[in-house]
Amino acid sequence: MDGLHQLEVVILLLGVVLALTTLAQKIVVPYPILLVIGGLVLGLVPGLPVVILRPDLVFLVFLPPILWAAAYFTSWREFRYNIRPISLLAVGLVLATTAAVAFVARLLLPGMGWAEAIALGAIVSPPDAVSATAIARRLHIPRRIVTILEGESLVNDATALVLYRTAVGAAVGGSIAFGPTVFDVLFAGVAGVAIGLAVGIAMRWALCATQDSFTEIAITLLAPYVAWVLGEQAHASAVLACVAGGLYVRQYFSEAVSPVTRIQARAVWDLLIFVLNGFIFILIGLQLGALRQAVPPERLGTLLATGAIISLTAILVRLGWVPLAALIPRWVSRTIRTRDPLPPWPNIFLIGWTGMRGIVTLAAALALPLTTNAGAPLPFRAEIILISLSVILATLVVQGLSLAPLIRALRLEDDTRTLEGEEMRAREHAAAMALTRLEELSEQPWSPTEHVDRLRDHYTRRRQRFANNGAVDPECAAETAEAFRQLRHETLTAERVALIGMRNNGTISDDVLHRLEHELDVEALRVGIGERRVTREHGT
Repeated sequence: MDGLHQLEVVILLLGVVLALTTLAQKIVVPYPILLVIGGLVLGLVPGLPVVILRPDLVFLVFLPPILWAAAYFTSWREFRYNIRPISLLAVGLVLATTAAVAFVARLLLPGMGWAEAIALGAIVSPPDAVSATAIARRLHIPRRIVTILEGESLVNDATALVLYRTAVGAAVGGSIAFGPTVFDVLFAGVAGVAIGLAVGIAMRWALCATQDSFTEIAITLLAPYVAWVLGEQAHASAVLACVAGGLYVRQYFSEAVSPVTRIQARAVWDLLIFVLNGFIFILIGLQLGALRQAVPPERLGTLLATGAIISLTAILVRLGWVPLAALIPRWVSRTIRTRDPLPPWPNIFLIGWTGMRGIVTLAAALALPLTTNAGAPLPFRAEIILISLSVILATLVVQGLSLAPLIRALRLEDDTRTLEGEEMRAREHAAAMALTRLEELSEQPWSPTEHVDRLRDHYTRRRQRFANNGAVDPECAAETAEAFRQLRHETLTAERVALIGMRNNGTISDDVLHRLEHELDVEALRVGIGERRVTREHGT
């Protein structure tokens, strides 16, 4: 395709992404699932151009910012607290799934060697960070489950990709050597984390050296790509480089930039991740059109059945591994039971069921070399790609669509009260520190008494409101808070409509409207009503 035709395809796909995302919100379905189905339908439409996804494009353009953003919004405290289950899933489960899939693949595909079978197992073993983040956060899953799923998906790619590279190297003309593989895993992990931290430190210095918000946002967009490229050049884990960098930057970003930069950067990053996610999931579905040309029609049904069995194998291994990973460490060390009691069984089952594969699996499959070192076609390349796509569709669509009714049926324990208590303590402590600082500044000649008294009254009321020993104040309960937000929405809307009317009749200029409207927008974000529009009673 020439450049103009490619641009037309991109514009068409973006329109489809926006339409399907809107539809997903209407029918209450996670948008990644609907986008995959939409791409699958488009891929079957005759006459449409075949979109071939380049794996290097996926790895370099799509993954770095998505992984960086996912790590940035991961709580480091919760990540450390759950490091044992995350490690057992990200390393142990990847190895177990790879072994089981390789064994089943050799039984179902006569002539497939161990190298190709292990490559297939490594490709389909890691659940995807994009899928986990895009779906789990939209279904009101308890936070610890979300933390474990996202932490697993952020780390498991490093294990899977090292196994994948080792198996592919053997398939194209070598032999599998487990000693060097273990060393490669350790080197890739340590070097990747070191590179990510180095990029994060450099980014922090760069942010402190500039005062321009647009430059600062550009630095945040550049950093994940720098971490990825350096990780690839050093033959380290570029995935862990982005994860480590995102985790590090989150600890210092609040101090390094101004409030306006944080607001603008959040908007830019939200839009970027939304567009990238949309293209990724619809491209996954579109790959079926490209694969139809690579696989003989008479073999398509057999390979799809094989893909279903491989998908079932991956799902069953996860369902069996997760309970064992929860029980065995507590059996080995009984003292752990008092500090880390066994999670409820519904939570364990949900973690076992939630293992959606996504773009990393597809990109790794498409990145398989075409030929061996001897120049012969790589054995079973088309079959591996089609089976990998089958696993993506089975886990993402089937498991993804079942999550919402499953969560309702399991009646999971609500853990929002813990966060509400932490929020109350944080608000009270912040108000107390503000009062302390205010008293220190009250004697300064540039601090008028009337301003000091007004701020003292403000922070005293806030401290009294939230000082409840960490318990949730009845006045701050969900029902009361929602009533307050509704009242605040109505009053802010009245202000906004009044300002628009003054602009329309020529009393104020657009510049004044934009400045005052920005203040109203910030206040709306502060009280949690930033997504609400002007009500019909006030007009539009």
